[in-house]
Amino acid sequence: MEPSQNDLERLMIFEHARLTAEAAYAKNPNDADNLTKWGGALLELSQFGEINESKKMIKDAVSKLEEALVINPLKHEALWCLGNAHTTTGFLTVDHDEALIQFDRATECFQKAVEESPGNEHYLQSLANASKAPALHNEIHKQGGFGQAQQSLGGSSASSNAKVSSVKKKSSDLKYDIFGWIILAAGLVAWVGMAKSHMPPPPSQ
Repeated sequence: MEPSQNDLERLMIFEHARLTAEAAYAKNPNDADNLTKWGGALLELSQFGEINESKKMIKDAVSKLEEALVINPLKHEALWCLGNAHTTTGFLTVDHDEALIQFDRATECFQKAVEESPGNEHYLQSLANASKAPALHNEIHKQGGFGQAQQSLGGSSASSNAKVSSVKKKSSDLKYDIFGWIILAAGLVAWVGMAKSHMPPPPSQ
Protein backbone atom coordinates (compact mmCIF):
# COMPACT_ATOMS: atom_id res chain seq x y z
CA MET A 1 0.00 0.00 0.00
CA GLU A 2 1.57 3.25 -1.16
CA PRO A 3 1.59 6.05 1.40
CA SER A 4 -0.56 9.04 0.50
CA GLN A 5 0.79 12.54 -0.05
CA ASN A 6 -0.65 13.51 3.32
CA ASP A 7 1.18 10.61 4.99
CA LEU A 8 4.45 11.64 3.38
CA GLU A 9 3.99 15.23 4.55
CA ARG A 10 3.27 14.08 8.09
CA LEU A 11 6.30 11.79 8.00
CA MET A 12 8.51 14.69 6.90
CA ILE A 13 7.08 17.04 9.52
CA PHE A 14 7.58 14.70 12.44
CA GLU A 15 10.98 13.50 11.25
CA HIS A 16 12.01 17.16 11.09
CA ALA A 17 10.62 17.68 14.61
CA ARG A 18 12.56 14.65 15.84
CA LEU A 19 15.84 15.87 14.34
CA THR A 20 15.28 19.38 15.71
CA ALA A 21 14.60 18.03 19.20
CA GLU A 22 17.65 15.77 19.03
CA ALA A 23 19.85 18.74 18.14
CA ALA A 24 18.33 20.85 20.91
CA TYR A 25 18.89 18.03 23.42
CA ALA A 26 22.61 18.05 22.64
CA LYS A 27 22.71 21.72 23.71
CA ASN A 28 20.40 21.40 26.72
CA PRO A 29 19.49 17.92 27.99
CA ASN A 30 17.40 19.36 30.84
CA ASP A 31 14.66 20.94 28.71
CA ALA A 32 11.44 19.07 29.58
CA ASP A 33 9.53 20.82 26.76
CA ASN A 34 12.03 19.64 24.17
CA LEU A 35 12.07 16.08 25.53
CA THR A 36 8.27 16.03 25.35
CA LYS A 37 8.35 17.18 21.73
CA TRP A 38 10.96 14.55 20.95
CA GLY A 39 8.89 11.81 22.54
CA GLY A 40 5.75 13.03 20.79
CA ALA A 41 7.47 13.08 17.41
CA LEU A 42 8.77 9.54 17.93
CA LEU A 43 5.29 8.39 18.86
CA GLU A 44 3.87 9.93 15.70
CA LEU A 45 6.63 8.37 13.59
CA SER A 46 5.87 4.97 15.12
CA GLN A 47 2.72 4.90 12.98
CA PHE A 48 4.86 4.41 9.88
CA GLY A 49 6.80 1.29 9.06
CA GLU A 50 6.47 -2.29 10.28
CA ILE A 51 5.55 -3.53 13.74
CA ASN A 52 9.01 -4.25 15.20
CA GLU A 53 10.30 -0.88 14.04
CA SER A 54 7.25 0.78 15.58
CA LYS A 55 7.81 -0.99 18.90
CA LYS A 56 11.41 0.24 19.05
CA MET A 57 10.35 3.81 18.29
CA ILE A 58 7.63 3.70 20.96
CA LYS A 59 10.19 2.42 23.47
CA ASP A 60 12.45 5.36 22.58
CA ALA A 61 9.49 7.72 22.98
CA VAL A 62 8.74 6.33 26.46
CA SER A 63 12.38 6.88 27.43
CA LYS A 64 12.30 10.55 26.34
CA LEU A 65 8.95 11.22 28.01
CA GLU A 66 10.04 9.62 31.27
CA GLU A 67 13.18 11.74 31.14
CA ALA A 68 11.01 14.85 30.73
CA LEU A 69 8.94 13.82 33.77
CA VAL A 70 12.06 13.37 35.89
CA ILE A 71 12.80 17.03 35.19
CA ASN A 72 9.18 18.15 35.60
CA PRO A 73 6.91 15.47 37.16
CA LEU A 74 3.81 17.65 36.71
CA LYS A 75 4.23 18.28 32.97
CA HIS A 76 0.79 17.26 31.72
CA GLU A 77 1.75 17.18 28.03
CA ALA A 78 4.44 14.60 28.79
CA LEU A 79 2.05 12.63 31.00
CA TRP A 80 -0.53 12.52 28.21
CA CYS A 81 2.00 11.49 25.57
CA LEU A 82 3.33 8.80 27.90
CA GLY A 83 -0.21 7.53 28.39
CA ASN A 84 -0.58 7.26 24.61
CA ALA A 85 2.74 5.42 24.40
CA HIS A 86 1.63 2.87 27.01
CA THR A 87 -1.71 2.46 25.21
CA THR A 88 0.05 1.77 21.92
CA THR A 89 2.42 -0.69 23.58
CA GLY A 90 -0.56 -2.47 25.09
CA PHE A 91 -2.24 -2.90 21.73
CA LEU A 92 0.97 -4.21 20.17
CA THR A 93 1.42 -6.73 23.01
CA VAL A 94 -0.07 -10.16 22.29
CA ASP A 95 -0.24 -11.37 25.90
CA HIS A 96 -3.45 -9.95 27.38
CA ASP A 97 -2.16 -9.77 30.96
CA GLU A 98 0.93 -7.86 29.86
CA ALA A 99 -1.25 -5.57 27.78
CA LEU A 100 -3.43 -4.85 30.82
CA ILE A 101 -0.35 -3.65 32.71
CA GLN A 102 0.32 -1.16 29.91
CA PHE A 103 -3.31 -0.02 29.87
CA ASP A 104 -3.21 0.51 33.65
CA ARG A 105 -0.07 2.62 33.29
CA ALA A 106 -1.76 4.61 30.54
CA THR A 107 -4.82 5.24 32.71
CA GLU A 108 -2.59 6.44 35.53
CA CYS A 109 -0.81 8.87 33.18
CA PHE A 110 -4.08 10.19 31.74
CA GLN A 111 -5.50 10.63 35.25
CA LYS A 112 -2.45 12.66 36.32
CA ALA A 113 -2.65 14.75 33.14
CA VAL A 114 -6.31 15.53 33.86
CA GLU A 115 -5.45 16.50 37.43
CA GLU A 116 -2.81 18.93 36.17
CA SER A 117 -5.00 20.33 33.38
CA PRO A 118 -8.64 19.62 34.37
CA GLY A 119 -10.31 21.34 31.41
CA ASN A 120 -8.31 19.68 28.64
CA GLU A 121 -10.75 17.80 26.40
CA HIS A 122 -8.03 15.59 24.86
CA TYR A 123 -6.94 14.37 28.27
CA LEU A 124 -10.51 13.74 29.40
CA GLN A 125 -11.29 11.83 26.19
CA SER A 126 -8.13 9.74 26.52
CA LEU A 127 -9.00 8.91 30.12
CA ALA A 128 -12.54 7.90 29.08
CA ASN A 129 -11.24 5.78 26.19
CA ALA A 130 -8.69 4.01 28.40
CA SER A 131 -11.42 1.87 29.96
CA LYS A 132 -12.33 0.51 26.51
CA ALA A 133 -8.78 -0.60 25.69
CA PRO A 134 -8.86 -4.15 27.18
CA ALA A 135 -12.00 -5.16 25.24
CA LEU A 136 -10.60 -3.65 22.04
CA HIS A 137 -7.33 -5.49 22.61
CA ASN A 138 -9.25 -8.78 22.81
CA GLU A 139 -11.05 -7.99 19.56
CA ILE A 140 -7.85 -7.13 17.70
CA HIS A 141 -6.01 -10.26 18.72
CA LYS A 142 -9.08 -12.40 18.12
CA GLN A 143 -8.88 -11.18 14.52
CA GLY A 144 -5.27 -12.30 14.26
CA GLY A 145 -3.57 -9.28 15.78
CA PHE A 146 -1.34 -6.93 13.86
CA GLY A 147 0.92 -9.69 12.60
CA GLN A 148 -1.24 -10.27 9.53
CA ALA A 149 -1.11 -6.65 8.50
CA GLN A 150 2.51 -5.71 7.96
CA GLN A 151 1.69 -2.71 5.80
CA SER A 152 2.59 0.85 6.67
CA LEU A 153 1.07 1.96 9.96
CA GLY A 154 0.34 5.32 8.39
CA GLY A 155 -2.78 5.96 6.37
CA SER A 156 -6.29 7.17 6.78
CA SER A 157 -8.34 5.58 9.49
CA ALA A 158 -10.70 2.80 8.41
CA SER A 159 -13.89 1.82 10.18
CA SER A 160 -13.62 -1.38 12.18
CA ASN A 161 -17.34 -1.88 11.52
CA ALA A 162 -16.84 -2.06 7.77
CA LYS A 163 -17.68 -5.36 6.14
CA VAL A 164 -14.39 -6.75 4.91
CA SER A 165 -13.66 -9.82 2.86
CA SER A 166 -10.51 -11.10 4.53
CA VAL A 167 -8.86 -11.37 7.94
CA LYS A 168 -5.88 -9.44 6.63
CA LYS A 169 -8.05 -6.52 5.56
CA LYS A 170 -9.94 -6.64 8.87
CA SER A 171 -6.71 -6.70 10.88
CA SER A 172 -5.37 -3.80 8.84
CA ASP A 173 -8.52 -1.78 9.43
CA LEU A 174 -8.32 -2.40 13.17
CA LYS A 175 -4.71 -1.29 13.19
CA TYR A 176 -5.62 1.98 11.53
CA ASP A 177 -8.41 2.45 14.07
CA ILE A 178 -6.07 1.98 17.00
CA PHE A 179 -3.42 4.31 15.69
CA GLY A 180 -6.13 6.75 14.73
CA TRP A 181 -7.53 6.62 18.26
CA ILE A 182 -4.22 7.30 19.96
CA ILE A 183 -2.85 9.68 17.35
CA LEU A 184 -1.23 12.74 18.86
CA ALA A 185 -1.98 15.06 15.96
CA ALA A 186 -4.46 17.15 17.95
CA GLY A 187 -1.97 17.68 20.74
CA LEU A 188 0.88 18.42 18.35
CA VAL A 189 -0.83 21.03 16.17
CA ALA A 190 1.40 23.78 17.53
CA TRP A 191 4.51 21.69 16.96
CA VAL A 192 3.42 20.87 13.42
CA GLY A 193 2.96 24.56 12.68
CA MET A 194 6.36 25.33 14.12
CA ALA A 195 7.99 22.48 12.20
CA LYS A 196 6.36 23.54 8.92
CA SER A 197 7.57 27.10 9.33
CA HIS A 198 11.16 25.85 9.69
CA MET A 199 11.04 23.20 6.98
CA PRO A 200 12.90 23.63 3.69
CA PRO A 201 10.64 23.70 0.63
CA PRO A 202 9.95 20.24 -0.87
CA PRO A 203 12.16 19.34 -3.85
CA SER A 204 10.60 20.06 -7.21
CA GLN A 205 9.37 17.02 -9.11
